[in-house]
Amino acid sequence: MILAAGRGERMRPLTDRTPKPLLPVGGRPLIVWHLERLAAAGIREIVINHAHLGDQIEALLGDGDAWGVAIRYSEEPAGALETAGGIANALPLLGDEPFLVVNGDIFCDWDVAHAPRSLAAGDLAHLVLVPNPPQHPDGDFSLEGQKLGAGGTVKFTFAGIGIYRPELFAGVTRGQPAKLAPLLREAMDAGRISGELHRGRWVDVGTPERLAALDREISTL
Repeated sequence: MILAAGRGERMRPLTDRTPKPLLPVGGRPLIVWHLERLAAAGIREIVINHAHLGDQIEALLGDGDAWGVAIRYSEEPAGALETAGGIANALPLLGDEPFLVVNGDIFCDWDVAHAPRSLAAGDLAHLVLVPNPPQHPDGDFSLEGQKLGAGGTVKFTFAGIGIYRPELFAGVTRGQPAKLAPLLREAMDAGRISGELHRGRWVDVGTPERLAALDREISTL
């Protein structure tokens, strides 16, 4: 699943007429980089949620055939449903097995091929963490071995990439907004969230300045 329902307030005015996942980076929309990485890793069935200007996303990507994938869409109301709410709303499309979720507004070279073997039996989720960027110096979660915690003196930043079991969202009412962090913290307290630290390329493409910097970097490669 690619999360693409956010309004992109920090990206305004760029997102007033264009949904954030369609903003160009290196000559193609940001979300297309995700589609290409997923397809290259053998992941062919993709769900994309959308709300703000979602018709543009569907019009550009269609059924995904141009990238060798099959796309289905999970439409959300204006204002969207937050991360957990959006995932819970899409569960009928995602099925009963663990699934990969990627934020649509990141750029990362984490090896997607790792996803199918990342989630251990008994765990509800496996999260990818990254070293803290300047805009988020305090991080989100600690990593002790392969287990994540909400405490700890050294924390890393959640990369916006995770593998989840549907059971994690069992308590979320479909169609209602819900945040992901409380679900994760509860599961962490039970020792049921694993994680890994990715030290490769990762960018939270959250502002026009970071978008422009990433575009310059990719365009010169």
